[in-house]
Amino acid sequence: MFDYIINEENKKLKEEVRAFVKDEVPHSLLKKMDRDEIQYPTEYVEDLAKHNLIGLRFPKKYGGRGLNWESEVIALEEIGVLGMSLGCLYSLVSICGEAINMFGSEDQKQRYLAPMLKGEKFTAEALTEPRGGSDFFGATSTAVKEGDHYILNGEKRFVVGAEGADFFLVYAKTDPEAPPRESISLFIVDRTEGVSTEYVYGLMGTRGGGAGRLKFDNVRVPEENLIWGEGKGGQIFYQMMVPERMTSAAGILGTARACLRIATKYSTKRKAFGQVIKKFEGVNFKIAEGITLLDAARAIVFNTAKTIDAGAPPALQRRMVSESKKFATEKCWDVINLAMQVMGGIGYTTVYPIERLLRDARLSMIWTGTSEIMQLIIQHEYYKEILSEKWLGRNVEEDALDSDAEEEKHFG
Repeated sequence: MFDYIINEENKKLKEEVRAFVKDEVPHSLLKKMDRDEIQYPTEYVEDLAKHNLIGLRFPKKYGGRGLNWESEVIALEEIGVLGMSLGCLYSLVSICGEAINMFGSEDQKQRYLAPMLKGEKFTAEALTEPRGGSDFFGATSTAVKEGDHYILNGEKRFVVGAEGADFFLVYAKTDPEAPPRESISLFIVDRTEGVSTEYVYGLMGTRGGGAGRLKFDNVRVPEENLIWGEGKGGQIFYQMMVPERMTSAAGILGTARACLRIATKYSTKRKAFGQVIKKFEGVNFKIAEGITLLDAARAIVFNTAKTIDAGAPPALQRRMVSESKKFATEKCWDVINLAMQVMGGIGYTTVYPIERLLRDARLSMIWTGTSEIMQLIIQHEYYKEILSEKWLGRNVEEDALDSDAEEEKHFG
């Protein structure tokens, strides 16, 4: 993020996170994670908490800093240079913490939010099922009330952080007969008897983040671990779109920035045909395209963060976070591809990290909502805005030469 448009507090935060990324995260950790020698980097999350760098938006009384989305996206861009795995684990606190902070009871905040921000408990969000992820209301996991407990059964997959989590946020059907939007509830589920995790996926990238499969076999969940109330899962999920998509959009900025810097510096040293390759338009135009796309992506993410912080209506927030997620992930993917093209064959090898970051970045257009689902939300919310507005501005349709030809304005 450009220093020129952020306040002094956020400048200091940016430098603080940048220093953590530079000094506290060993290069060997990333290499071991990519080789699948580490399934969950416990010490990384603990160190983030020790430096008070996770859950920045949450109240100070629970261990957060009481900051806003503008601050968090600045931090996320810096974390993003580490790649998707460590970025996702950083984001999980923001995502899962949102549900507990906004909708949880004081007891739940004390038992889960506060320890999570201290690095004493690790979390994961269990949403996607084997039958699909985007079809949220088609979930088949069930939670049946039995006395003062719920009996949870079902399966979730692609759960980032599953291997290291002490508790999970789990969406499950509590009333299959209710309308879809009122049929699902959200539970805090401890890693107890009946909860099993399996590290079964060979991932293209984003390795070492503990992504696994979760199974719930007659798990007894105390009723005090129900968040907000029965049938409220859908309403909570709509709010969860904000942290899920904002963290994805902001983190990928750092990933693309790192790749573009490597390629730009490389182009000033690599020689071909008697001169450094930066002198060829085939190369320097790719750098120009890359930085333009990166700046545009950063601008839409930053604008969205400011809009949320200003208290925009929920529908507008949903549209803008979806725009940010779609645009930033797709354009940053393009930036990383451009960086690899500038590097040529050596960029495709493990001599440079671009091949790893490119593998990581591919997930960004799938995780926390595919680009296609983002399009669905964007058009839905924008149509609602246009059709419900009371337009007070100029009627531009009347500027057409034949605007009065009403007989030609057929609509089928």
